[in-house]
Amino acid sequence: MTDSAAGNGEENPPGRASYLFEGRRVRVSDLVDAGLLAPGTQLVFRRKRSGEAHLARVTEDGKIELDDGRRFASPSAAAAAASGRGPFDGWTAWALENDTLLDVLRQTLLDTVAGQSSSGGSAAEGSVDRHTRLKDARKKADEGNPITLTVRDLLDWWEASRRGYLVSGQVSAELANHGLSTVPDFAAVGLDDRVALTGPPTDTEDEQEATAEQEAAAEQETATGQWETKTTGAPKSTASDDEEEEPVQGQTVGNLPSALRGVESVTSSANFEEAFTKMRLNGYSQLPVLNGPRNLQGAVTWESIARARYADSGAPFSDAIAAAHAVSYADHLIDVLPDLERFGFLLVKDQTNRIAGIITVADVAAEYGATARPFLLIGDLDRQLRRVISEGLDLTEVIALCDPDGQRKLAAFDQLSYGDYQQVLGNQEQWDKLGWPLDRKSFVARLDELREIRNELMHFNDKDKAGDSAIPLLRNMIELLREHGS
Repeated sequence: MTDSAAGNGEENPPGRASYLFEGRRVRVSDLVDAGLLAPGTQLVFRRKRSGEAHLARVTEDGKIELDDGRRFASPSAAAAAASGRGPFDGWTAWALENDTLLDVLRQTLLDTVAGQSSSGGSAAEGSVDRHTRLKDARKKADEGNPITLTVRDLLDWWEASRRGYLVSGQVSAELANHGLSTVPDFAAVGLDDRVALTGPPTDTEDEQEATAEQEAAAEQETATGQWETKTTGAPKSTASDDEEEEPVQGQTVGNLPSALRGVESVTSSANFEEAFTKMRLNGYSQLPVLNGPRNLQGAVTWESIARARYADSGAPFSDAIAAAHAVSYADHLIDVLPDLERFGFLLVKDQTNRIAGIITVADVAAEYGATARPFLLIGDLDRQLRRVISEGLDLTEVIALCDPDGQRKLAAFDQLSYGDYQQVLGNQEQWDKLGWPLDRKSFVARLDELREIRNELMHFNDKDKAGDSAIPLLRNMIELLREHGS
């Protein structure tokens, strides 16, 4: 990867085909290197409501130094340290003495590098197109009309179909560079769930106090509910936070298809007939009892209804309301499994703490089944490749190809790696010995494609599993090996 043009001090570097900063967050030091921000420049962070003003200066190495001598690479960290509060979007908190925000300088740098990249070939053209889209998204967000789209469509801006570790990191970084966040977090919901591209708050202090007031109101609303909850705090994705911030990793509750797809419910003033009808019409085994989108009273289940009626045939509906448990959409799936085992189902809160969906044991079983399927196919692919090589080729010749200097001390077919399979089958002489009526180049190209899928899976870098597109590729290759390797 190359540094940005502004970052290495070169003017109009030739052939820049990679997107701005290689998917990393812009740093204050990049502004200094580009000549947009001079060392020694005074910065001010004005608190609009309180009238406080915090001062800092830019150091030679692109850090933000507070009056007490503490230095920070991140504007957000510097703002939080200066005020003793946070979190803040430091890029819209700190400004020059003429009120020019650091964010404005950052956008100038992005525009400059995008202009230098415009003649860098097809890859650069795609990056410039994405830069234009992100600028438009920021403009609409600032106007109060944020763009909404599915996570799948958002990933398509980066020509990606799944949220692998590298892809998620690049998406998160480039959103951050444009001062954008997704609500809800694009990494914590399903591919077909919709997110809004929102910009940074115009007044971080007011935003914090408004958020605190909303949370207090939500707590008050749910204080009377007879239910159990687990609050982890799931704000929107922190695309404007420190450059060290990473996207959500691992499967979350929100990644399950049913988590944010809405929920059928009744109020505590309902009757048995209404609950019966809704449960039967929808094939539900449980039904949440809500007296407001955030006021969870519990749930009724066939078991709780039977228990109430068994104790008293004339029991009121309220006797059938059992405890229910709510979790955040951003909770890691593995962390909520004990609660799911205990209750059999969990209600899901969205980024505003509204009850937005429900997950069951069946949903989780299907998720883990889908996750396990490509692992099983990868294992079968390894076995089939080893079998056709061991049955059709000479071990001595294979070792000569894969371990010519003997450093690996290969002595058996069982010691071969996936890379060895590619090395052997990509060799024209060894391929000819197999006698397959197949095109070697096409076969080896598919092997390499499957290698990338395999690496993503084995390193748990792919949040969205191999997906529908990879499963057929694996199966087709396995079937081909079985047919021609027998």
